[in-house]
This record gives sequence, structure tokens and C-alpha cells, in this order.
Amino acid sequence: MSREQQVLDRIERIRRRKPVIREELITLAHGAGGKATQTLIEAVFLEAFRNPLLAPLDDGALLRIEDGQLAFTTDSYVVSPLFFPGGDIGDLAVNGTVNDLAMCGARPAHLSAGFILEEGFPVADLRRITDSMAAAAAAAEVTIVTGDTKVVQRGKADGCYITTAGVGLVEQPVTLSAARARPGDAVIVSGPIGEHGAAIMLARGDFDIEAPITSDTAPLHGIVSELLKALPQHVRALRDATRGGVATVLNEVARASEVAVVLREDQIPVRPEVTGVCELLGLDPLYVACEGRFVAVVDGEHAGQALETLRSHPLGADAAIVGTVADAPAGLVLLRTAFGGTRVVDVLVGDPLPRIC
Repeated sequence: MSREQQVLDRIERIRRRKPVIREELITLAHGAGGKATQTLIEAVFLEAFRNPLLAPLDDGALLRIEDGQLAFTTDSYVVSPLFFPGGDIGDLAVNGTVNDLAMCGARPAHLSAGFILEEGFPVADLRRITDSMAAAAAAAEVTIVTGDTKVVQRGKADGCYITTAGVGLVEQPVTLSAARARPGDAVIVSGPIGEHGAAIMLARGDFDIEAPITSDTAPLHGIVSELLKALPQHVRALRDATRGGVATVLNEVARASEVAVVLREDQIPVRPEVTGVCELLGLDPLYVACEGRFVAVVDGEHAGQALETLRSHPLGADAAIVGTVADAPAGLVLLRTAFGGTRVVDVLVGDPLPRIC
């Protein structure tokens, strides 16, 4: 057995261990979308609430009703800063919830919005956030139909947190799951990656760096609907690449389907300014969050049609086929580098950019 195979086998054995949370206190890493988050979810929440609807750990749950299926999702938003180039916590909350429903193959319909406000938070800022939410909801053709508000003492929060839930109707006969990828499938990203995380990082002002980067936050249900109409039986999985970025999403697919995902570095779309910022700070754009991009795994024989469909939509003009699905090494994501080498793209323990959504 080669040394490379020994390493891969060891990684696989470690990954198959039952998740155990060893920390006594919650850290920022537990909310970053990486290994610490996965362990927290599986060892605490899934262990406590396990049921067939929750077990897939998809972007939402599919609920059967008399005439079809409803998709149901929930999310919380603690982004810092609240206002950033290209958006704010308000439209991020609406778009993020809409996108989770879209990844289930649903047409978003109704949302709820819960606000946790800190004593002393400016009413003008709250109006700015709610106006942004209203505009985003109108653009996505959804309605915010219920909500809640709580206020905590000064210093017990960070201005404003938002929790949402959303329901949508699954109108097309599709089956989407991270467990449906097959060898020969193509991996497509809907556009340049890493823009939201980079925009948030610069907006915090922690680094003396200026770059014309804005968040890519956008509702994705329109472009997803076009893709599913064009290829209703040939789209295997959809994931929006938020916390943990494209790398984490593809690791979820590789593990759930017990396949390998092989990426080509020279095919991954990243804008030069995002590449520059990531290089300066030692970050890999594959791990940097998006809020208006998604990953699609499609039947390889129909990859060209899928790409053409995405590129015909304004949000998919720069879509690209970035890799393929292989049978081995199962459960891993590999990157063929521009220099001809290969490296494993694993899930990070935490995230160098906490609180990006």
C-alpha cells in the first residue's frame, strides 16, 4: 500500500468516528461552518432532536402535504458590521432564507422575522434595516407574515440580531440531496466566489486594505428555477456556499454520497480583487463565504446544457464547471492545482472570518 493511500485511509477512519464535542465551552469556531460546527450539530443537536426530516441536515426540511411538498427552513443572522458594501443584515436575512428554500427546489413564499435588539440601538438604523428587508422581500416576491421582537440590556447583544424562518412550495418533480452525487457528474458554481466574506472582512476595518469588493448577496430562486425547469431529472444537488465556502459544501457532498470531488484550480472563478485580498491575508477563496452563489452537482452528460442555462441568467453570467465527481478516494475533495499537483481540500476546524452572516 502506498504512503498516499495510507494517509487517505487514516483520514477516512478519523472521519467515520462518532462525533464527540470535547470542549466545555462554546467558541466562535462552533459557529463558523467548519468541523467544529459539524461536530456541535451532530453531537448535540442531532443527538437530541434526531428524526427522519432532520437527519439529512439539508438547507431545509421537505414536508409532505396533500397536494405536494412544502420546504421549511430557519436561519439566524449576527453579521458584523450590520452595514457593509453591497448590503446589510436586513437584505442578507431575507436573501439567505430565500436561498435556503431555493436549494430545496422550492419557490419561496412566506417568511417570519424575529429581532433581538440591544438597548440603545438607534431607531434610524432599525428603520434602515427593515426598509432593506422590505425591498429584498419585494424583489424576491415573498412576504414577511409574522415576527417577534425582544430587547436586551445594553452590552448584552451587539446592536441587532435577526432570526428568520421561511416556507416555500416545491412545484417541480425534483429530488435534490447531497447524497445523490454519482461518479461522472459535473460540479458547477454559479459565479465568482468569496465576494461576501471578503467584503465583510474589509468593512470591519481591521486591515489597512482597500479594494472595490461588494457583497454578492442576492436571491437565487429565479436562477435555480430556470435550471430545474431545463434539467428537472439531471440536477443531483444544490448548495448555497455560505459559511465555510465552496470547500465545505463540496466536502458535505463527498461524504454524503461517498464519492470523491475533484476540482480544477484553473477553472474556479475568483475576481482578481478577491484573489489579491485573500493572498495578502493568507486565505483560500474556496473557504470564503458567498451569499449569492451556489454549487450545483449535475449529470455530467448534461453539464453543457446546465452551464448554458445558468449563463443565460444575470446572476449566472460567470458560471463555470469547476470539477467532476469520481468514485475514489471516497469522502474527499481534491484540488488539481495550476502547477500540476494535487492536494486535499478538507473542512477547516473553524473559520478565519467569524460572523459573516
